[in-house]
Amino acid sequence: MNSLIVLFPLVAGYVLDLLLGDPRRLPHPVVGFGYMIAWVEKHWNCGVGRQLKGAVIALLYPAIVFVAAWTIGCGAMFVGMWCYIAVAAVFVFYGLASRSLIQEGGEVIKTLKEQGIEAGRKRLSWIVGRDTSQLSVKEIYTAVLETMAENLSDGVVAPLFYYALGGFPAMMAYKMVNTLDSMIGYKDERYRQFGCWSARLDDVLNYIPARLTALLMVGVAYRPGLVRFVLRYGRMHASPNAGFPEAAMAGILNCRFGGAHVYHGILVGKPYIGDCNRELTEEDYRKAVGINRTVTATMVVLTGLYVLWMNTIK
Repeated sequence: MNSLIVLFPLVAGYVLDLLLGDPRRLPHPVVGFGYMIAWVEKHWNCGVGRQLKGAVIALLYPAIVFVAAWTIGCGAMFVGMWCYIAVAAVFVFYGLASRSLIQEGGEVIKTLKEQGIEAGRKRLSWIVGRDTSQLSVKEIYTAVLETMAENLSDGVVAPLFYYALGGFPAMMAYKMVNTLDSMIGYKDERYRQFGCWSARLDDVLNYIPARLTALLMVGVAYRPGLVRFVLRYGRMHASPNAGFPEAAMAGILNCRFGGAHVYHGILVGKPYIGDCNRELTEEDYRKAVGINRTVTATMVVLTGLYVLWMNTIK
């Protein structure tokens, strides 16, 4: 029974994500997280003690989400095992972002091809934090591929990693941490103090998943020298984590990521990841899609095997 209530939601949630992605018309927990963060940022990110207030939110919000999800799970289990499985499957579905990640990147490429560079820049701005107004075609492709690599860790591998450790409550708590980082974890004047704890906590929670993501990417697309490439360039990113999946993707595609970009009006210099400064094409996007899908399926299988193994040693 213990295996069923973990494995069934895992598989069902994965299949739902494959079929539906993130339906924009349905309520989504992460949207609710965004409203919670926006409200507290408006009312607390002012005056004195911003860093302390930011620390409280960085710790309190994930705890609230975990307790709320755990309570929902307990209520569903009280109704019956299959009620719990259905509820947990929905949360796993909401916790994964594999199909939506691929779709969003594809929409940018499609818009760029059909409507031109200005439309492509605007569409890209929906999924990245950098200023896209002056990007070239090559830089648009680079941003899409970088985002697909980084979000494979944040949106797929890390949620499944925490699902394996603590079920869907841990998965949802991680999603809150990740949303906090994406909304307030910046180093500009507005967020430097208030968001620093959220950014640091996100770094800690993604330390293992980011490296696991790179390992899985290397495993599904192995070629000689790829491991050395990831070890060489993975540490060159400004983020302690994002560089590893990005280095894996750059190595697989034999291209170059990184470089300086503008974030919230500030020019941020980033080291280059890779040294093959070639043009990128739609074929590179299709290869990245294949990598993302294979890594996602592999991580689902590994999560299921881990659950089965944990239940055999109890």
